[in-house]
Amino acid sequence: MGLSKTEKFTIQQNEIALLNKALGHPARIAILEYLAGRNSCVCGDIVEELPLSQSTVSQHLIELKKVGLIKGAIEGPSVCYCIDAEAWKKAEHLLKRFYEEVQVSMNCC
Repeated sequence: MGLSKTEKFTIQQNEIALLNKALGHPARIAILEYLAGRNSCVCGDIVEELPLSQSTVSQHLIELKKVGLIKGAIEGPSVCYCIDAEAWKKAEHLLKRFYEEVQVSMNCC
């Protein structure tokens, strides 16, 4: 398998791609929607809300945390997750700017 050559693209292009990759699964969207309605959350609460196993939810949380959309803090035997407000605003700005910059012609086939 060849290299993805991500270094050949701009920082903004890479950030948008990573963000969209993290948002590319409905379980991750459901996790973000769930967390948005709470100030914080314990992983077990998320598992109860989704039709997925604990290990699968954990993998989705890892992907969201990797791009910085969520943050987690260890509280005893559990990890408490919440949306990172600063990262969320940055992602919102990045995607909004991307959609504004890329104009689609209505004359396309």
